[in-house]
Amino acid sequence: MIDHDRLFKELLSTFFVEFIELFLPDILTYLEADSVTFLDKEVFTDVTAGERYEADLLVQAQFLGEASCFLIHVENQAKAQANFGKRMFRYFARLFEKYDLPIYPVVVFSYDQPKQTAASEFRLEFPDFRVLEFNYRVIQLNRLNWRNYLDQANPVASALMVKMQIAPQDRPKVKAQCLRLLVTLQLDPARMQLISGFVDTYLNLTESEEQAFQAELGRIEPEEREQVMEIVTSWMRTGIEQGKREGEVSIVMRLLKRKVGELDPEVEAQVRGLEVAQLEQLSEVLLDFSKMEDLRVWLRNLEG
Repeated sequence: MIDHDRLFKELLSTFFVEFIELFLPDILTYLEADSVTFLDKEVFTDVTAGERYEADLLVQAQFLGEASCFLIHVENQAKAQANFGKRMFRYFARLFEKYDLPIYPVVVFSYDQPKQTAASEFRLEFPDFRVLEFNYRVIQLNRLNWRNYLDQANPVASALMVKMQIAPQDRPKVKAQCLRLLVTLQLDPARMQLISGFVDTYLNLTESEEQAFQAELGRIEPEEREQVMEIVTSWMRTGIEQGKREGEVSIVMRLLKRKVGELDPEVEAQVRGLEVAQLEQLSEVLLDFSKMEDLRVWLRNLEG
């Protein structure tokens, strides 16, 4: 299962100023870019609903040329949710109470459906009196056309094009163009891997689409094509390694259940988290196990 919140938080925190530049450029006219600081995650508990929420991204920055600060709160919403505006207002109220600073609220709606325009406000009113009108900025990716971002020399554009409005027949082309844009940015290997992994996660092609994707790569300029092919080759290596690991996990889990019975969730999670070499070691020694405690001891020794 894709951890949408983690992927988006990693992308936006790595390229925060670029994100602002792409979608909210007016902020740059009064933001001191060198003052950007990421604050610790804020956890909110909804007592009535019995749920626990974490604010995705909270940034403190100075106003340009001033000593005073403000906050930018960015939420990624991967699923459509009723009454989301109310949740944004609750975040706003609690953050304002804690920090007593101006807050600029932003939502990135990254879901595929629905495509109708998402709400950008929360109101509280009576028939004769409006008590509250709370507004927040909305970036709804499925209503943006990826073609409008092709020439943006911006790493966030090269990643988020994959979540924009894409016709089914354009999926291979979009993936190729995301990578073409990426290699023109001349990023360091770690940042390039972050974006390429994001693209591959959210634009996973079918076999027939892969063939069209290869054809699209052939249309890229030779110098850029070579760098794009290096990324694609890296994906293939990662896929092979992942496939090998999944195969090892499957074999080890079957053997363990025969030897020691059903595994409790904690132990199973430990086993599934082992590296390939560790799984291979376990597959050799587990034949001598007769009870669950043998496995627990082996795992404890591995940690020690």
